[in-house]
Amino acid sequence: MEEILFWLYLTNSVLLISHEIDSAYWKEWDLFRLPGGIAGFLILHFPLLFLIMYGLILVFERSFAGLMFSLILGFAGMFAFGIHMFLIRKGRSEFKTPISLFILITVLIVSLFQTIITLYLF
Repeated sequence: MEEILFWLYLTNSVLLISHEIDSAYWKEWDLFRLPGGIAGFLILHFPLLFLIMYGLILVFERSFAGLMFSLILGFAGMFAFGIHMFLIRKGRSEFKTPISLFILITVLIVSLFQTIITLYLF
């Protein structure tokens, strides 16, 4: 199960990072009224990406901290899907392209499996 969790974490990481690339295209800092424009958005992502990658190492090492990181990443993926679907239903046009929706839906599916396996391993 630990090996499956590693691959789910890696897959979810790639999907979420791809979503963040898509977010830059849609100027998500404007959507969520984040200060600093693109510079602030990028600066915010330096520690986030570091933590995601560090979590992958901890999951690979099969540590308790890795399970915690995995749980956080799984919840983050479900939250990302939920908040973007909420905004789309409110009439926002961002993230409605087929690839944006594919990424978000796939993030949800992978996040659900990742969270279930992580909870099982606890």
